[in-house]
This record gives sequence, structure tokens and C-alpha cells, in this order.
Amino acid sequence: MKRRTLPVAVAFAATAALMLTACGGGDDNSGDNDKITGADQGTKKPTKSAAPSGAPAEDKPDGVDVSLPADINLVFDWDKPKDKNEVAAMEDAGNYLRAIYRGVDKRTTKDAALAAYATGEGLHYGEVQINEWIKGGWTATGTRRHYDATTRSTSNGSSVEVAFCSDASKFYGKEVKTGKVLKTEPSLKDFGYYQIIMVKVPTGEGLWQASKVFVETGAEKCR
Repeated sequence: MKRRTLPVAVAFAATAALMLTACGGGDDNSGDNDKITGADQGTKKPTKSAAPSGAPAEDKPDGVDVSLPADINLVFDWDKPKDKNEVAAMEDAGNYLRAIYRGVDKRTTKDAALAAYATGEGLHYGEVQINEWIKGGWTATGTRRHYDATTRSTSNGSSVEVAFCSDASKFYGKEVKTGKVLKTEPSLKDFGYYQIIMVKVPTGEGLWQASKVFVETGAEKCR
């Protein structure tokens, strides 16, 4: 298995910027409990297609192509946790986000990357986000930064919550037909707080999938 070490909807018509909203609704509200909301979500073995031979090897963690065009820059400014399972879950949470934006760029929910890094509600959530961009006639461009990440495992180590902030103030929608970039003034709406429940695939040799996604948009604590 080859892994890359990370350094790394609601679509508003006026901005065409992807503001991911909570799948299933509501905040985690799990406090300091060991039980993680959504941690009992089952996994399924992903069906992977061969990655295109033109993609660099470092863009194929787990043998799946998660490469993005040069103008979509997802920055993951995360410190690695000490636990190796949490490291792997954090990396694949990043790959899950890459898979969503890869689907946006490719104009499809059927790319192998999304199937590899998502399951259950996480898969449905990713499909909804991609379809909103497709329906709006938009793709993405610019830099989206993710930072202040924390991880929390269940006692049996089969689920990990990856929580982090995001800054999309330099990330924009772009009309597919015209190439026009839909820039907006920076605001609190650009900042989000994410909690992604990652579950380990039993037969995946270290592969983790997003099973649930909770997002607080307009997150003051991330500003």
C-alpha cells in the first residue's frame, strides 16, 4: 500500500462556493465521552478501478487516484497525532475531501476515489455536494486551507473522529461554460468547523472511510 504523508451542500448561487453542511443534522455534542457519534456506522469494501497511468504515484494513496487540477489547491496544515491509526484516519479524511473536489472537477459522483474513501452517510453526503456543483454549472478554483485538526478514537480503535477548521476565503466557484471565477468578499461564512467520523475497513489494509460528516458553518472559533 502506498500512502502520501500530508503537510494537507449548500451551493450559493451568488458565490458558487461549497459550504458543506451537516449530514444527518446537528452538532456532535459528544463532549468528552469516549463514544463517538456515528462510530457504529458499518463499512463496505470499496470497489476500486485502476487509477489512470498518467497520475503521479504520490497522488495514488491506496492505489486510488485523488489528484486534482493545478487550480484546486487543498492545503492540510495538520500536525500528525501519535497514534498510527489516527494518523491513517486523518490522512484518509483528507483524501475524502480530495475525492469530493475531484468529483466536482470530473463532474461525476462515480469516480473511484469517492467510493474508496466514503461509506454510508459519508458517501451520500459526498454525492450530494458534488451534485450541487454539477447542477449549478460550477467547478472550483483557488486555495482551501484546513487547520487546527484534532483526533479522537473509540476504545476499540475501529473509529476515529477527525475534527478541524477550514478557511475558504480564497476558494471560489468557477462557471464551467464561461470560465468566469465568482469571487466574493471574505466573511464569517468562509470558516467552517468539521467533524468527520472515519471507520476502518476490516479488509482495507489501513484504509479508512468517512461514515458521517458534521459541519458548523460560519464558525467563529475558526476565524
